[in-house]
Amino acid sequence: MLTQALSRLGGGCARHPWRVIGAWVLAAALAVGAAVALGGRTVDSMTAPGLDSQRAEELLARAGSDAGGMTAQVVVTPLDGSATFLDDGPALAALARLQDEVGSLPHVLGTGDPAGALARGRDVAVSGGSVSPDGRVAVVRVQYPDQSELSVDDLHALVAAGEELRGRLPLRIEMGGDLFFAFSDAAGGTGEIIGLLLAAVILFLAFGSVVAAALPIGMAVLGLTVGVSTITVLAGMTEVSTFAPVLGSMVGLGVGIDYALFVLARHREHLARGIAVPRAAGRAVATAGRPVVFAGGTVVLSILGMAVAGVPFLTVGGIAVSLVVLIMVVASLTLLPALLGVAGPRIARRGSPRFPRRPGLPRRPGGHGAAGRGWQRWISHVNGHPVPYAVGATVLLLAAAAPALWLRVGLPDDGSLPASRTERRAYDLVAQGFGPGTNGPLVVAVDLAGSDGVLERVVRAVGADPGVARVAPARVNRDAQVASLVVFPTTGPQEEATTDTVTRLRERVLPSALGAGPARAHVGGASAKLADVGQRMQERLPAFVAAVLGLSFLLLLLVFRSVLVPVKAVLLNLLSIGASYGVLVMVFQWGWGAELIGLESTVPVVSFLPMFLFAILFGLSMDYEVFLLSRVREEHLRTGDNATAIVRGISGTARIITSAAMIMVSVFLSFAFAQDASSKMFGLGLATAILVDATVVRTVLVPATMTLLGDANWWLPRHLDRVLPRTAAGDGSSPDGGRADGAVPPDGNGPVRGPRPPVADPREPART
Repeated sequence: MLTQALSRLGGGCARHPWRVIGAWVLAAALAVGAAVALGGRTVDSMTAPGLDSQRAEELLARAGSDAGGMTAQVVVTPLDGSATFLDDGPALAALARLQDEVGSLPHVLGTGDPAGALARGRDVAVSGGSVSPDGRVAVVRVQYPDQSELSVDDLHALVAAGEELRGRLPLRIEMGGDLFFAFSDAAGGTGEIIGLLLAAVILFLAFGSVVAAALPIGMAVLGLTVGVSTITVLAGMTEVSTFAPVLGSMVGLGVGIDYALFVLARHREHLARGIAVPRAAGRAVATAGRPVVFAGGTVVLSILGMAVAGVPFLTVGGIAVSLVVLIMVVASLTLLPALLGVAGPRIARRGSPRFPRRPGLPRRPGGHGAAGRGWQRWISHVNGHPVPYAVGATVLLLAAAAPALWLRVGLPDDGSLPASRTERRAYDLVAQGFGPGTNGPLVVAVDLAGSDGVLERVVRAVGADPGVARVAPARVNRDAQVASLVVFPTTGPQEEATTDTVTRLRERVLPSALGAGPARAHVGGASAKLADVGQRMQERLPAFVAAVLGLSFLLLLLVFRSVLVPVKAVLLNLLSIGASYGVLVMVFQWGWGAELIGLESTVPVVSFLPMFLFAILFGLSMDYEVFLLSRVREEHLRTGDNATAIVRGISGTARIITSAAMIMVSVFLSFAFAQDASSKMFGLGLATAILVDATVVRTVLVPATMTLLGDANWWLPRHLDRVLPRTAAGDGSSPDGGRADGAVPPDGNGPVRGPRPPVADPREPART
C-alpha cells in the first residue's frame, strides 16, 4: 500500500537524517561534477522534421553553404553626426580596420566587406546591402560555423574586440545576431534569487519560525542543484533548448517549495499533538506525500505529453523540465523528512500559536484559530449564495480569457530587449538605416536539378513580391546544383505581415516561378522557422489538450470515484489557464501595463509557450485540486453531509493553499522582470494562472459549484463502481493518505481499528 510505504520512507529518513542528507549532498556533488566533465551547452534549434524551413537548411547543408551556420553582425556609424562612410576618409579607414580585427577572431569563417564595396563605388555598397543609402550605417556580417562547434568564449571574444575598438576608432559600435541569442544569459540567475527571498519571507510569515522557513528553502536549493546539473549532462548527450534550464529552475523552485510546504504543515500538526519527531515525519509523508506523488506525477505526465507535437526541441525540453520536477518530488519525500529529523521539535516550539500542543486530542481539519474561522465564515458565505458567486466568477474569468482569441505566436527578437543592451541598439540602427526587414532576412534555398533559367525566374519573382524589399545576389554551388538567396522583407521579423510574406512565397510565388520542372525551392531563415514551428504547435495543440484533459479526468475519477468532480476540475482548470493566456495577450501584444515589467515594445507570444504553459499549469493546478478535494472527501466520508464537508474541507486547506500559491506566484513573478521577453512571458503566465487558480477558482468557484451540485458531487454509476479499481477514496480512507475518521496508525505500518467519532451537526461550527 502506498500510504504504508510512504510512512516507512518518511519515518526512516527522519530516524537516520544524516545518512539521507549525506546521500543528497553526494548526489549534488556528483551531478555538478558530471555537468562539468560531461555536460554540454544548450542550443536554440527551432526546427522539426517535415517543415519547409528544415528542408531549406538541409539543402544548404548539402551544398556546404555557410549560410546554415551562426552569424553575428557588427553595426557601426560615425561618431561625428555629420560624417558618412561615403565621403569621410577617417570613418572609411576605421571601418576597414574593424573588419580586419573581427575577421581575425577564432572560428570566424569570414566577414562582410562594406569597406571594399565602398571602394568599388557607392552604388555597389548600397545595392549589396552593406551600407545604408544615406551612408550613415554600415553592417559587417560575421559568419561562424554551426553552433555545435562554438561556445560562449566566441561571444566573449567578439564582445571584447568591440570594447577595445570602441576606445580606438571614431565609430559607434553595436553588436547583435544569432551568436548573442545563443550564448548570452539575460536571466543571469536573478529570478531564482529573488524568488527564493520572497519564498523565505512568505514561509516565515506562514510558520512564524526561521527554522521552519529555512527547511523548504534548503531542500529546494539542493534539489535544484541536482536537477539543473542533470539538464546540463543531458545537453551533453543531445540538443537541449536554452529555455529548459530557465523553465526548469522556475518550475522546480515553485513545486519544490510547494510540496515541502504541504509536508511540513502536516508534520507540525502531528508535533502539536505530542507525537515524536520521527513518527510525526512518517505520518506527514504518509498523508501529504500522497498528493505530492499524485500532483508531481501529473505535472510530469502533462509535460511529457508535449511529445505529440512532433517537435524534437520541445520534447527534449519537456523531458529536462520533467526531470527537475521528479527530483523535487523525491526530495520532498526523503530529504525534507531528514531535515525535519535534524530540526527536531524546535519548529513546533517556535511555531505560531495556531499550532497548539494538545496531546491526545484529535484535531479536526477545520482551520486554525482566527484565520481558520475567517475562512470558514467566507466559505459559508459563498455557499449561502452559490448562484451569484458562480456566475460572477465565471463571467470574470471568461472576460479575462477573451483576449486569447487574438493570440499571435512568434518569437520576440532583439527589438524587444531594453535599450541598455547592445543587441537592441544594433537592431535599431539597422532598422533606421536599412529598413525593418533587414533584421530578419529569409533564405530561399533552390534545388536547381539541372533546370536552365530557373534561378533567374526565381530571383525576378521573389524580388517582385510586394513584401520583399530587396534580394541579395544569388550564391550558386554548381556541383551540388543548389542556389541560395538572401531575401529582405519590407517588414520586421515580429510582424504578422512577414509571416504572410513567407506563406505567399511558398504557396504562390515560388511554385509559379519553378513551373512543372524538377527544380524545388524552400524558404528558411529565422522568421520562416518560427512561422513553421508556430503553425505546427497550433495544429497539434488540440490533440495535446484532449490527451491531457482525458488523462486528468481518468486519474481524478480513480482517486475520488466521482464523475462530476473530475469534470468540474477540468473545466475550472481550463478557465484559469484561459485567463493566463488572456493576460499574456493584453500585456505582450496590446502593451497594457507592459512598462511595469520593463517591456519596451509589444511582441508576439513565443510560439511554443501556449502548449508548454498548458502542460505545466494543468499539472500544477492538480496540486491544489487534489489537496483540497482530499480534505473535502475526507469530511464527506466523516459526516455524510455535503455542505459541512465543503466548509470544513476548503477552510481547512485554504491557509496552506494560499501560502503555497503565494510562494509559487512570487517565484514565477520574479522571472517576469528578467531582461529576456520569453522569460517574462513564462513568469507572468505561470504567476497569473496560479494566482487565479488559488483565489477565484479554489475559494469561490469550487465551493459555489460543489454547493449547487450537492450530493451529485460524489455520484458514480454502478457499472463504473464495479469496474474501477479501489483506491484510497474508495475504501474508506482519505485520498491524501489518511483514514476517513482522521486516525493514523501509530507507526504507519498497519490498519487502524476502533470506532469512528460521532457525526457532526452540519450547523455546528468546526471545533479547533
